[in-house]
Amino acid sequence: MIHYFEELTSSNDEAASAAYAEGDVVWAEYQTAGRGQRGHRWESAGGDNITFTLVLEPSFLAAERQFLLSEAVTLGIVDCLAEYGIAARIKWTNDIYIGDRKVTGMLIEHRLSEGRICRTLAGIGVNVNQTVFDPSLPNPVSMAQAAGRTFERRPLLERLVACIMSRYGAVREGGAALEALRRDYHGHLYRLGEEHWYALPDGERFRGTIRGVEDSGALRVEDAATGAVRGYLFREIEFVLKN
Repeated sequence: MIHYFEELTSSNDEAASAAYAEGDVVWAEYQTAGRGQRGHRWESAGGDNITFTLVLEPSFLAAERQFLLSEAVTLGIVDCLAEYGIAARIKWTNDIYIGDRKVTGMLIEHRLSEGRICRTLAGIGVNVNQTVFDPSLPNPVSMAQAAGRTFERRPLLERLVACIMSRYGAVREGGAALEALRRDYHGHLYRLGEEHWYALPDGERFRGTIRGVEDSGALRVEDAATGAVRGYLFREIEFVLKN
């Protein structure tokens, strides 16, 4: 069920309530404290975009396999955009890109119990009809800019949720369905197999090529200078988008 609010501090904060169960959606027109990855705020023009949280209860999944949920959610969004004629890719870990520009960001939060994931809040922001962005944002784009038309947001949200839940079903099913999901995730990775600049926490930069993502969620990058392949966890490496 979709629960619509004109204003919230953040949709993730509201969705944390026990009043919401798996499959419920908290849609906030405006968030006073919307959160993104790396502690960033998520900025969105009210009435143009979609900011929402999808509640999942993947108690069948061990904590160490939580990255499968990121794969399912991001792939579901890519699937939905494809239905609208927009080709998109997944920038590790959770951003969705059209070309070299960001159309979707998300913050996925988990609650654990006895080594399993009892609750997941997938907070998602999609740039839908916005065409003017804060110039301080590095590379935003909207669906409208990519497709040359505007979109009705409620039907779009319903399709987004349906596509995500379909991919989530593959995680629950396991076996061949899960293997297909993992292949599709790798197949849609932004910059896979391409050499680009990357930055380390100490500011050092290097040329590298993405070779895939480990089960843990670590990004495997081959150093162009040494040929060594290393797995980087969240916050251990950053994409350099502009040289």
